[in-house]
Amino acid sequence: MKRLFIRGLLTRAFITRGMGLSALLCALCSPRSAFADGVEVEFETGVVAASRNDVRIPGAGGTDLSLVDDLSSPPTPVFRLRAGYRFAERHLFSALYAPLLINATGTLDRDVSFAGQVFPAGSPALAVYRFDSYRLTYRYSFIRNETVELAGGVTGKIRDAEISLHGAETASKTNTGFVPLLNAHFEWRPGAGPLGLLVDVDALAAPQGRAEDVLIAATWRVDEAIELRAGYRMLEGGADNDEVYSFAWLHYATVGAGLRF
Repeated sequence: MKRLFIRGLLTRAFITRGMGLSALLCALCSPRSAFADGVEVEFETGVVAASRNDVRIPGAGGTDLSLVDDLSSPPTPVFRLRAGYRFAERHLFSALYAPLLINATGTLDRDVSFAGQVFPAGSPALAVYRFDSYRLTYRYSFIRNETVELAGGVTGKIRDAEISLHGAETASKTNTGFVPLLNAHFEWRPGAGPLGLLVDVDALAAPQGRAEDVLIAATWRVDEAIELRAGYRMLEGGADNDEVYSFAWLHYATVGAGLRF
């Protein structure tokens, strides 16, 4: 009987402790209010299609090649992930991972000089366009309430890019570099309701080139911590110098979700 009594006390102690740990984990992991400080995570997926993707490598002396007109580039699945931390309500630091890989295939209708190799006319070719983006953003909300959020900031972008051509020969050009961008963010929820409009921009132009990443999306706030979205993203820009000429205009159909913890 005494053993059963002691066992019962130990069991209740373990249950009480387990319930306490569970409550603590729930408190740490449960989504918080849309206006509370804490972690914010966004996931986006969809498809991307190019209306322009022109390359010439080297920029001085290579052959102009369009991955849209000279080759065929079908729509491609994509995704991106952003994680950030909000503090003092109006300040947000976030990190973005946005990989991109587009293949283009076809038969060359002329000789193409690309990255030191010559690809003869009439030969099949595969062009691979990779443009992975890593970004750190700081954003400050000038206005932030149940109806409107208007924010701006700066973004530091690491561009990890490669363009390669495969066929009778194989040649590639890689480029990794830092790009500073300006960030603008606007959200509008009419009547503080669940439906809204989101516009988010990273962009900057300079003599060496330009970059614009613009999202326009409809949003649905499921609750204070979960928001779904669907919309259109445009990525445009490139560079023109002696080493490389490359300009692309990409169009995304996207869906995504945002969580606040």
